[in-house]
Amino acid sequence: MKFDDLDLKMRRFETAHDHCVLPEMWMVARLDGRGFTKLTKETGHFEAPFDVRFRDLMVSTTQRLMLSGLRVLYGYTESDEISLLLAKDEGAFGRKLRKLNSVLAGEASAHFSLAFGAPGVFDCRISQLPTDELVVDYFRWRNEDAHRNALNAHCYWALREEGRHGRAAHKAMEGRSIAEKNELLFQRGINFNDVPSWQKRGVGLRWIEVEHEGFNPKTQERVITQRRRLEIDYELPMREAYSEQIRALLATPI
Repeated sequence: MKFDDLDLKMRRFETAHDHCVLPEMWMVARLDGRGFTKLTKETGHFEAPFDVRFRDLMVSTTQRLMLSGLRVLYGYTESDEISLLLAKDEGAFGRKLRKLNSVLAGEASAHFSLAFGAPGVFDCRISQLPTDELVVDYFRWRNEDAHRNALNAHCYWALREEGRHGRAAHKAMEGRSIAEKNELLFQRGINFNDVPSWQKRGVGLRWIEVEHEGFNPKTQERVITQRRRLEIDYELPMREAYSEQIRALLATPI
């Protein structure tokens, strides 16, 4: 069999189940760390429940993904996950899901591993969202998930520091309301309102326009140009204020 015929025959098995995102659909990629509970405890020896070093690794990985060649409008990270909003008309790889998922997961895994100094692996899945409001709802969902996880993590580790084993600490938290969990912390000298915002709300990364002063050698004049740079927001708002922030981002021309 000639190579061209063999190539055509075998490539059908690679592409038979290719799925492409339809035009005019928003794409939001969510990456999750695989086995990061063990990685943070045994390999990195990070502080619990939150560690600035780990936060910075996740922010750095998000930055890398936003500079990887895809048109990413917004990045968000909390805990061991990253969410990326791609431009609505992003056409990379023909909008093939398998390519986008594999490239993003590979890029994140490679960067994190090099920065961390040990293997760190991410998986990726893409949400296909037909309306702006669903994009808002997505990031509102992850923002509120960060708040819930932070409250649970601080309660869990407060109980662990008292000498309770993991299962006992989980048991002590079962059925407690948000108010009761806040009170649990308050009785142990922790005011959850004073916990750093990045722990409760995650970190957002977005593009902003900044003025840059240069020099034109032909005219011998200083010139002002506009350049884009990534802004990192460690003080994200919550609830409707965060929804409004995402709506404003979607309405901003690229």
